[in-house]
Amino acid sequence: MSTRSRTLIALCTGAIIGFTGALTTNVLANHQDETARSSVLPSDGVHLLTEAFARIKRDYVDEVDDQKLLENAVRGMAAGLDAHSAFLDTQQFEEMRLSTMGSYPGVGIEVAPDGSAVKILHTIAGSPAARAGIHAGDLIAKIDGSDVGADVAGAIARMRGEAGTTVALTVRRPSTGELRDYTLERAHVEVHSVRGEVLQPGYGYVRITGFSETTPQDLERAMSELRHQTGPIKGLVLDLRNNPGGVLESGVAVADDFLDSGVIVTADGRTPDARFRMLATPGDLVDGAPIVLLVNGGSASAAEIVAGALKDHGRAELIGHRTYGKGSVQTVMPLSHGAIKLTTSRYFTPSGTSIQEKGILPDVTLDDREQPPAEMTADEPSLPPLLARDAEVGYALEEVKRLPLASSRAHRAAAADLLARAPQP
Repeated sequence: MSTRSRTLIALCTGAIIGFTGALTTNVLANHQDETARSSVLPSDGVHLLTEAFARIKRDYVDEVDDQKLLENAVRGMAAGLDAHSAFLDTQQFEEMRLSTMGSYPGVGIEVAPDGSAVKILHTIAGSPAARAGIHAGDLIAKIDGSDVGADVAGAIARMRGEAGTTVALTVRRPSTGELRDYTLERAHVEVHSVRGEVLQPGYGYVRITGFSETTPQDLERAMSELRHQTGPIKGLVLDLRNNPGGVLESGVAVADDFLDSGVIVTADGRTPDARFRMLATPGDLVDGAPIVLLVNGGSASAAEIVAGALKDHGRAELIGHRTYGKGSVQTVMPLSHGAIKLTTSRYFTPSGTSIQEKGILPDVTLDDREQPPAEMTADEPSLPPLLARDAEVGYALEEVKRLPLASSRAHRAAAADLLARAPQP
């Protein structure tokens, strides 16, 4: 896999803890680089900014902090470009940095907005929250005695903190309406973005919740555990539903884990760093076994990189719903205060397709099909819990059983064709 040593690219759309922002290249470029030194502001623009600054300082109804006012000006400049460019203050920049690392100091809770509340999606095994008995589905009502509302970003920031310090959470259990108080001691939490499960002998299930720096290692560990439990893999259900993205290199590495050769992704932009092509290397974690890939409208950015590569190469059958459609790249560049996240590239699948605002259409759209066979959806004690509660996984399992073993010769031919047709960076 070809990479750029200075570039860490993250793609993501969600506000789930651990992944914030959009497809981001964390170049960590010096803010006094050659481009910045050579840029000259137009005199009219400088006059407009200073005039507006002076008017606000003199006439606005309340006193305004100079630094806050300037940060808001930069925030407005970035936000006016597109939906994914943004100014990050120091705290937001640190949150983004932590979100790509696969570990952070906190209580071990993944959250998402749920109407007017913040809902707990998952508590990480072994974390302070899990040990205290906090459950997925609980709603966070208060943090340190203050109401939370639907402020996901604020809730994440308030739960983060140095290991060894404490935070008080009040959560509501929807099933009973009961409020419960917890005092948690923050700890260093390891976030594992991959989990595996044996569906039936020889058939595995792997869910990737996001792409951090540790996701490729997490995937290899999960696949090793599956092989230990069930022997050689006959077929794999790979679940990228509601995966908001993460680190691009990790997404590329995951695609590479199931491809032997060919283009995984290309990107085009104005600067040399914004133009690149990433290629697969020999080796397949499942040795050519068929793959069904589950996607939906919450599958975005790095998840779409994986889905697009495996679909274009004919390596996996995509099942589910059209993906989000996030086909641009943002670079995070530190400033003297905070950082700017700036769209610098557009990326393309191996066939040269841009998915921006279009997404990827699966091979089988479950919206247009009847429910999976009754034996795969019935609540039978003999069925594994996942199959009993998730009809789409049941359908994917039946589908992967029907797919033939991958032909390496056919894949090499397809890879060569895609390589010839892919855009040149």
